[in-house]
Amino acid sequence: MTWLARLILKMGGWKDTIGAPPKDIKKAVIIAAPHTSNWDFVYMICFAKVFGLKLNWMGKHTLFSPPLGWLMRLLGGVPIDRRKPGGMVAQMAEQFQNREVFMLAIPPEGTRKYVDKWKSGFYVIAKEANVPILPSVLDFGTREGGFAPPLYPSDDVKADMDVLREVYKGRVGLYPEKTGKVYISLEEKQD
Repeated sequence: MTWLARLILKMGGWKDTIGAPPKDIKKAVIIAAPHTSNWDFVYMICFAKVFGLKLNWMGKHTLFSPPLGWLMRLLGGVPIDRRKPGGMVAQMAEQFQNREVFMLAIPPEGTRKYVDKWKSGFYVIAKEANVPILPSVLDFGTREGGFAPPLYPSDDVKADMDVLREVYKGRVGLYPEKTGKVYISLEEKQD
C-alpha cells in the first residue's frame, strides 16, 4: 500500500521535506496538526505509510462494537471508555505499557474548528507514559509534510510548548482561518 500512499501524496502536490520520524522510536504520542479538515487524516495516513509507521488513534468505545468494531481496530483504532476510573490518560498510559510498538496520533485541537488553545491530553499522556511527543506537520500552504524531531516532555511545560510553537510557526491547515493557537492550559498553571 506504500505505492498508493505515494501516489495520493504526489497527486495532491505534497512533498516530504519536513523530515522522517526517527527509526529508533517505537512508542510516541504523535501530534496531528494543524487539524482543519477531514483531508488531514487521509494525508497523515499516507505520510505515515510512506515513512513505515503504523498509526493508532483513540475512539469512543461504542465505535468498536459489532458490526464494524473489527475494522476500527484493523485501522489502528483503540477504544476509550470514558466511564472507566482514571479516564483517557490512564487507559492510554496502559496501552503504552502493554505494547511493544504504539504510535498514538492525537489532533490536539480536538476539532476541525478554530480553537484558542489545544487540549492538553497529548502532553499529559506522553508525560504519564514516559514517551516522546512526535510532532507531525501538514502544511497546506507549502504542501510540505513530515515529522519534526521528538520532544521529551520535561517539568517545564512552557519551554516544551515553546519548542512546539516553533515547529508549527507559520504552518497552516487546509482552512488557514481554522488553524488554532499552539497553547495548552497547563502553561497557565506554571505561571
